[in-house]
Amino acid sequence: MADWDPTQPILEIENLSISFFTRLREIPAVMDFSCTVMPGEAMGLVGESGCGKSTVALAVMRDLGKNGRIVGGTIRFKGRDLTKMDDEGLRHIRGSEIAMIYQEPMASLNPAMRIGEQLIEVPMIHQGMARSDAWALARQIVADVRLPDPDRMLNAYPHQLSGGQQQRIVIAMALMAKPALLILDEPTTALDVTVEAGIVDLVKDLGEKYGTSMLFISHNLGLVLDVCDRLCVMYSGEAVETGNVEEVFDKMRHPYTQALFRSIPLPGADKNAAPLIAIPGNFPLPHERPQGCNFGPRCDYFVDGQCNKGDIAMSPVPGDDRHASRCLRWQEIDWAAPPKTRKTAEKTKIGPVVLRMEDLKKYYAVSSSAFGGGAQKVVKANETLSFEAHEGETLAIVGESGCGKSTFAKVLMGLETATSGTIMLFDENVQDTPIEKRGVDTVSQLQMVFQNPFDTLNPSMTVGRQIIRALEIFGEGSSDADREKRMLELLDLVKLPRAFADRMPRQLSGGQKQRVGIARAFAGGARIVVADEPVSALDVSVQAAVTDLLMDIQRKNKTTLLFISHDLSIVRYLSDRVMVMYLGHVVELGTTDQVFSPPYHPYTEALLSAVPIADTRVKKRRIVLEGDIPSAMNPPPGCPFQTRCRWKSEVPGGRCETEVPPVQTLEGGHQIKCHLSLDILKRMEPVIQIAAE
Repeated sequence: MADWDPTQPILEIENLSISFFTRLREIPAVMDFSCTVMPGEAMGLVGESGCGKSTVALAVMRDLGKNGRIVGGTIRFKGRDLTKMDDEGLRHIRGSEIAMIYQEPMASLNPAMRIGEQLIEVPMIHQGMARSDAWALARQIVADVRLPDPDRMLNAYPHQLSGGQQQRIVIAMALMAKPALLILDEPTTALDVTVEAGIVDLVKDLGEKYGTSMLFISHNLGLVLDVCDRLCVMYSGEAVETGNVEEVFDKMRHPYTQALFRSIPLPGADKNAAPLIAIPGNFPLPHERPQGCNFGPRCDYFVDGQCNKGDIAMSPVPGDDRHASRCLRWQEIDWAAPPKTRKTAEKTKIGPVVLRMEDLKKYYAVSSSAFGGGAQKVVKANETLSFEAHEGETLAIVGESGCGKSTFAKVLMGLETATSGTIMLFDENVQDTPIEKRGVDTVSQLQMVFQNPFDTLNPSMTVGRQIIRALEIFGEGSSDADREKRMLELLDLVKLPRAFADRMPRQLSGGQKQRVGIARAFAGGARIVVADEPVSALDVSVQAAVTDLLMDIQRKNKTTLLFISHDLSIVRYLSDRVMVMYLGHVVELGTTDQVFSPPYHPYTEALLSAVPIADTRVKKRRIVLEGDIPSAMNPPPGCPFQTRCRWKSEVPGGRCETEVPPVQTLEGGHQIKCHLSLDILKRMEPVIQIAAE
């Protein structure tokens, strides 16, 4: 590749078309896709699931499997056409010149090999490097990806590392051969927001340090704004808009890009006054794409006879930095006009207390030996949890994985019983009552919507039958006809066509399955619903529709919603009050406005700083937490957060390391569990600021 000119693109994809071949038909996955990545540039590929982002990445790696085939176009890497390269030529490039980081780190690591052995394979195979040199390089790169104690890491097995540490090792492995192009396919989806912030900073720093070009695939527009220089928005197999990141964010020129931004909760969105706008209709299946513009059937600006006439090519948007749009009407549209379809709603009236928890503790006894023997250890999953929830209120529970959110939900639902403390549900103390001993009324009034809709539906039962089954269990309706009628009303409630009653779960999209889960939760007239990450597995436009649906049902039924999430953007938009948890403790509790503006608990401050926000006006202070959450089996003494806290030096006498902090109640009932004095808390500066227009 010595003849490649470094002023030329490192990756040039032109008119790429990819199809998958089944026994029945050819399914076009990507059509007429073009994008260019210059040396040292980070290009973001954005779009909803099924739009073809990962297919493009796998085509660059020439790894489309048996059924996938490039049916048109070229992919040039450093001037050479990868589509015409033989296996031997590709072997030299893959891993050494082009490396890929996948979404699930454990899929890339061999569980039976130590980390060091896996890392040194890369330069030994690709560059013929001596073992001792490869080991020294591995040690340096493990330090580069900010892992503590590199020697211990190199000798560890993958299962001994946390998810964030595993992902750092996978990044280190990709960098071992110093590739010219790094492809990252949703590299932070499975990680906590604070870990994600560290990985994003790391990827940016390493890109600058090694001069690596990047193709960064994500559905999170905030992350793309943080990481990338350029952006390509995909919809249904096509690139619909491409350009400089800030230009596309601020001067979007495609209706789909605009619709995406309207469906994500940016600062300023308000569930009552300025609710999110979900994109109407559904994503077209690859063999059912419409004539003309793929986005046409869902577009506010569609003109019959013009937009659905023939294929639409990308057209340049004059002015700046290679900006282009696949829209015939982009010059006629008034992009500054407010949306026509936005509806407003009345704020739900907050009623009396329906749930009260006092000093709830949940400990698990675990044997220290892998095979059940040895001394008993205690996992402190929840420590003295106290709070109350009101009728018609949305209380968000936030924190990283391992903080005790889901344990608390299980105890509340009766799937686990509490170690001590009280849970008053309406006027009944249920803390010692497992679910099988709770009355039908209690069970029907307290329901749960789970994170993954695929796991909670019976694959061999129709949608209607599953809802009717719930109605039977809750003793709703006096006859089959009654229950049938109620089931159809529940489908109306969650805005699904009544014809879906006869469908099987496999015939539904992720968002539709989640709606069935919500319909089933409300089958018994639930008054309290625990929603455990109910939208994190869904695309952004579907998220908007599902959150809007939950709010609508809440207004109608005065439901109390306990919304468990790690996505603070959705929390800010949806919740009335927020409870922040860390290692089993409630560290902050207050109204949404109180929690999102200073004074903060030091952990809340770091959480807010880590949230990616897809808005160029937002300026954030960067506070990256060092280290991982400690184990609940071996929590630190004193304050649970003291091992990662940047404010610890402000507390005299080392009290953070010896005493559990008291709960301080500030004005308006805002609670913070911290040793910092009120003076210091009040001096805190906002993490998120919006620049004036």
